[in-house]
Amino acid sequence: MALFEQKRDMLSGSPLYSIGSNRTVLVIGLGNPGKEYDGTRHNIGFAIVDEFAKKNDFPGWVAKKDLMCQLAIHTLGDTRVILCKPATFMNDSGQAAGAVQKFYRVYNAQTLAVYDELAVLFGNLRTRLGGTDAGHNGVKSLINHLGDDFGRLRVGIGSEISQKAEASDFVLGKFTKKEQETLPLIIKEACTLVTEYTTSGNLPHETRVVI
Repeated sequence: MALFEQKRDMLSGSPLYSIGSNRTVLVIGLGNPGKEYDGTRHNIGFAIVDEFAKKNDFPGWVAKKDLMCQLAIHTLGDTRVILCKPATFMNDSGQAAGAVQKFYRVYNAQTLAVYDELAVLFGNLRTRLGGTDAGHNGVKSLINHLGDDFGRLRVGIGSEISQKAEASDFVLGKFTKKEQETLPLIIKEACTLVTEYTTSGNLPHETRVVI
């Protein structure tokens, strides 16, 4: 299968909120804080925003205790991009997201959540605006605090192994050696999707097949 094959269903999205020629977007990577969770499937959201920050020369992550998260902020073109990694555990991600939205006056039309998705096969990336939590506790928390009409970048982690394993154990487990070989390609393409979103302000409803 060719790299980066696209399966486009339909276009949907809302324009970014703007002040003059400047725009602001909030990109929330979901994960659990602590080194013991590094490299786990549930922390793929953290990994993607980390790579996006590195790739685009963000000045660095700053711990914001009052906002319950780590933030990295940089202007790309005419867009101010706020990257957020909640310092709460996954199930309370919405607390940090809500605090950041309120402080920076960012709304759901300007917000993209990046997270792992069991219902999507490993190697696939899906974007859409709005939707349900699909059993993801981090997304459930976001919906409880923000509503359900924010953008989503769902990173597939599903496999034959996931179908036989306990879901909680699987998402907190590390990627297999074989998966780790192709993970950089997936993270790279996810960063491309984030760039497309921050540049255009639109989020296509599509599945992008990386491998």
